[in-house]
Amino acid sequence: MNPSSDTGTSLSRRLAQALLGAAALAMLAGCGHKDRPRLNLAAAQVNAIGINSYLWRASLETLSFMPLAQANSQGGVIVTDWYANPKNPGERVKISVAILDEDLRADAIRVAASREVLQNGVWIEAPVQAATVQKLEDIILTKARDLRRSAVG
Repeated sequence: MNPSSDTGTSLSRRLAQALLGAAALAMLAGCGHKDRPRLNLAAAQVNAIGINSYLWRASLETLSFMPLAQANSQGGVIVTDWYANPKNPGERVKISVAILDEDLRADAIRVAASREVLQNGVWIEAPVQAATVQKLEDIILTKARDLRRSAVG
């Protein structure tokens, strides 16, 4: 067998398949879609930045009052720096958000929180209520859904 003839045959076959595919697409392009009703919905999967952009924007808006330590849209990670509420300076929190999927779904986001309290001039780790993390996830998801709805209108 001549190796150069195998390469030529393979190339010819691929070229023929590509031309056949292009012809099929051209024929389908002529099919009318005028009779079909159009839904005016925003896509649930918007990921030009590598992750769901609605979840990304909602996370940034939700945490906008806290200083950011890291924000990586390609990896879908947001980490805040320590934040102390001016009304309660003896306590501070740090939040991290991970966007895990390209779809706008409840399981596509994970929030973690750390809390410290000031005792005798030293910051001591303190527990974070599970409801706090759940509440943050709910707020972000609600904002993301609102952003998606507003993209329609």
